[in-house]
Amino acid sequence: MPDTITVAGVSVDTRHWIGGRRVASARTFPDHSPIDGSALGEIARGGPAEAEAAVAAARDAFPGWAATPRAERARILHAIADGVEKRIEELAIVETTDNGALLRSHRRGVMPRVAHNFRFFADWLLGLGHEDFDTRGHTNHVSWDPAGPCVLITPWNAPLMLATWKVAPAFAAGDTVVLKPAEWSPLTASLLADIAAEAGLPAGVLNVVQGYGSEIGDALTSHPDVRRVSFTGSVPTAKRIAESAAVNLTPLSLELGGKSPLLVFADADLDLAVDLAVEQYDNAGQVCLAATRLLVEEPVAEEFTRRFVEKAAALRQGDPRDESTDLGPNIHPRQLEKIDGFVQRALATGARAVIGGHRKDGQYYAPTLLTDVAQDSEIVQEEVFGPVLTLQTFAGEDEAVRLANDTRFGLAATVATGDRERAERVTARLVAGTVWVNCFFVRDLQAPFGGSRQSGVGREGGTWSFDFYCDLKNTVTAPKGWNRNHG
Repeated sequence: MPDTITVAGVSVDTRHWIGGRRVASARTFPDHSPIDGSALGEIARGGPAEAEAAVAAARDAFPGWAATPRAERARILHAIADGVEKRIEELAIVETTDNGALLRSHRRGVMPRVAHNFRFFADWLLGLGHEDFDTRGHTNHVSWDPAGPCVLITPWNAPLMLATWKVAPAFAAGDTVVLKPAEWSPLTASLLADIAAEAGLPAGVLNVVQGYGSEIGDALTSHPDVRRVSFTGSVPTAKRIAESAAVNLTPLSLELGGKSPLLVFADADLDLAVDLAVEQYDNAGQVCLAATRLLVEEPVAEEFTRRFVEKAAALRQGDPRDESTDLGPNIHPRQLEKIDGFVQRALATGARAVIGGHRKDGQYYAPTLLTDVAQDSEIVQEEVFGPVLTLQTFAGEDEAVRLANDTRFGLAATVATGDRERAERVTARLVAGTVWVNCFFVRDLQAPFGGSRQSGVGREGGTWSFDFYCDLKNTVTAPKGWNRNHG
């Protein structure tokens, strides 16, 4: 099989990147575009041998990278950001072809955010620190020591943005990285390796290994030389990773699924609330933070639903490369089967499809809103990860909060209300890592990000990322006892 493929005119190497060079595997796996199901190429399929080689390269590169001055590490991160910005169009079209997300979003938002990830953590590194403090005349000095090789396992719904959300702070902290991208969207991780090498990142600091889930993942997460594991994905996979990492007590950061609510109170700006609700179909519903449970106060439920259906019906679904498209395809035939299974089981048990409720041609699923759903039903309790929302009503704040918190998840929540005091009361009672009030998906890298309950373990972002990717050390120095005759 060829070592490179051409995707929309862009050459992409299909081999692993280990220790600063391309490495092939005896086996491959196919990669297809969700847009039309066309074959993009065969990707190197790694296993335990490739995992061992990648960790060894990261381990060998770690002392030199950890000793690199902060200013130099920051310079290289900025150089990587420069490389991303020069190739935004290439990265955008490759990722759209590979995972089906909107090209316009990749061009204008996602790929610029990739560059920003590197710039932000480069700059944050230079200001990182704690003031020394005194304990009975003794000086306490806190330092941020690089932890070591990190395994970063990333999802398919926003491949490069979510990968660099982890890679950038790990590099800034002085760690080396083994990146394992999702097998359904592997291509932009390979381009990142090229960009990092061109920016002057030393060999072995970034390693990219491709492969199917546990075939390579178990060998990475259970490796005794790995000092951190960060994973974004499903709860079942996270449990397996936790078991694997527990062998060495390797610290974990887990950003998992959600079943987030959007609470619409009767005093809300209904046009704004409807806009927020329709926005949950972004990326064909393949967004972990999506507020897929619409909870609407009874007096405005009928009017809200009418306006929602009108606005959702105007969404244009089709080829994500078309500038006018609002919804693209779902990532994979298996994901489409999963989505439709959730919907059909819900319909069979009494739910009603106000809109949608069916597949379309290819890997496209109609935007769906289901009503008449029970709180304990599967469709309300489990993450679908597709363009499927449910709508329930409530009679007051207490019931709204009870319904909002009544799942095993706690990743995010959105509140629409015109009453500031109500917003403060309700948000204080919601179980969620992030709460948006009269807005959605506004994220600042300074803020902590992560989930409660089964939506995750730990927080990343700003200083919280360095808390994870570093070993914090406190050095306590006595005020006397120095030998002045040392010369």
